[in-house]
Amino acid sequence: MKKEMYNKKTVFSCEVFPPKRNDDIYDIFKTLDEIKLLNPDFISVTYGAGGSNSKKTATIAAYIQNICEVDALAHITAVGLTEDSLLSLLDELKQKRVQNVLALRGDKPRSMTEEEFEARYYRHASDLVKVIKGNSDMSIVAACYPEVHPESASMEEDIKYLKLKADLGVDSFITQMFFDNDLFYRFMDEIRKAGIDIPVHAGIMPITKTNQLGTSVSLSGSSVPKKLSNLIAKYGEDAEGMKQAGTEYAIAQVEDLIAHGVDGIHIYSMNKSDVTTDIYNAVF
Repeated sequence: MKKEMYNKKTVFSCEVFPPKRNDDIYDIFKTLDEIKLLNPDFISVTYGAGGSNSKKTATIAAYIQNICEVDALAHITAVGLTEDSLLSLLDELKQKRVQNVLALRGDKPRSMTEEEFEARYYRHASDLVKVIKGNSDMSIVAACYPEVHPESASMEEDIKYLKLKADLGVDSFITQMFFDNDLFYRFMDEIRKAGIDIPVHAGIMPITKTNQLGTSVSLSGSSVPKKLSNLIAKYGEDAEGMKQAGTEYAIAQVEDLIAHGVDGIHIYSMNKSDVTTDIYNAVF
């Protein structure tokens, strides 16, 4: 992302994802029209497993960049890509004036066998970074895990690979969702000790529905503090109460992070402009 972006006290951004059905794409455009009113510093858009939504990703990123006039951050996952398809995607994004990408390894798609996954052309996000850096002038963002990547043997191993990405030219990191700020502060201390000095955006997911813990949260490997699990138990049958309590929990997280000088706040919006707006208005 642009270096001048960090002249502000705290960078604010959020993530959206492409709809599964083609005729729902106008719903995400409506959501983006509402989010842009907050003047976010950037909006990221995810990339389907194995490239299943790559065309939608480029289309939505172009809408963010050119219609909303907000910097777009297009996700790119290594799984399923070859060098030719990666270069083609970079060219498409360039044609759409999208200048920022989030390089990810990506999870194994359900349609891909273990043999195909193991034989993939790009094995790691760092492999993508090398190609993107060598074939474009795009700003590159990468992911990090405050609670250690589920496949890493240790925090030390995780940080070694983060340092590799930073040394290859990654401009900033966005964290996986977390619900305990102390874990994030511990992580920040460790990466700074390791000489990683690029900006880190804290990824915050408001838990507004009880089933979120059974889907995206469980996949991320993020731990759930007792305070949050108590909220879910209390409001499990009260949809409106859960939405309010989950939003307030996220607001408290963000307020504490800003007080501790976090580089950026990145809201996993789940395509809900109202919750993102409530958090922004309460904090910024």
